[in-house]
Amino acid sequence: MPVLSRASADRSEDLRDPARTVAAWPQARMITMDENGRTPIREVDGRVALDHRPATDFGDVPPAEAVLLGTVADPESGPVDYWAVAGEVSVGGELWSFAGQPDPSTLREVGGLLSDTDAGLMTAAVAVLNWHRAGGFCPRCGEPSAPETAGWSRICSNGHQEFPRTDPAVIVLVHDGADRMVLARQPSWPPGRVSVLAGFTEAGESLEGTVTREIGEEIGVTVTDIGYLGSQPWPFPRSLMVGFAARAEVGAALNPRVDEIEAAHWVDRATVRRMLANGGSSDGFILPPGISIARRMVEGWAALD
Repeated sequence: MPVLSRASADRSEDLRDPARTVAAWPQARMITMDENGRTPIREVDGRVALDHRPATDFGDVPPAEAVLLGTVADPESGPVDYWAVAGEVSVGGELWSFAGQPDPSTLREVGGLLSDTDAGLMTAAVAVLNWHRAGGFCPRCGEPSAPETAGWSRICSNGHQEFPRTDPAVIVLVHDGADRMVLARQPSWPPGRVSVLAGFTEAGESLEGTVTREIGEEIGVTVTDIGYLGSQPWPFPRSLMVGFAARAEVGAALNPRVDEIEAAHWVDRATVRRMLANGGSSDGFILPPGISIARRMVEGWAALD
């Protein structure tokens, strides 16, 4: 399971009913997040955890700008609603901030250290709060919009409703059906960093069509046997990474796209296993961090006989 795909909260649309959320508010918890996606983190029994606060610290009812992330089953108190709100919010007429709380961390830094529940909550919070921060105006008429539906939609004065955006992108492990896979690097990455190939799905295009087009564009290779591997939200700012494996001909020449792919290499399984055994770095290559679906895809391929 990719790290950011782990989640255990109930995100049913029925939970967003206003009467229900108000009734559940006294027992609810609140996650706070600043404009850089940082949230306070604490240690619980030697493990990193979100430092959520009583929701009632933020008023007697859910603030208009808060987002209901979902409901989590608690063995002692029963179902508990978890909300998220931006770090700068008016509480009791005063601007609330992170002052006096534990040092905040980003999803990239702690996503892989959090429990399944906390990882899912933080991923959702980053994604939806990013959308609200960038979506203050109606895309149809340009009028200011306001949150509704417990933070899962926005509506303007003309009644136009908008929902959070997710941009699908494919991420593809290209292999030769035998013992080699492709690792490539972008010019902007740190020295030595390599990964599998990825690209956004265009309007009117299927995911499989994106795989074929992107691999042809990025390394000049035709692929077949396209197979789905899994998916992971990537809220930086609003992507869904959809993982595939695809086969290229043995010995196919790699022709990296100028200004997009700096280099591309066929790498054998033994080399990839050495990288993984050494924490992700060996033979002059550095693999993506563990938080990414790319790392999980490489690990899965390396484990094959």
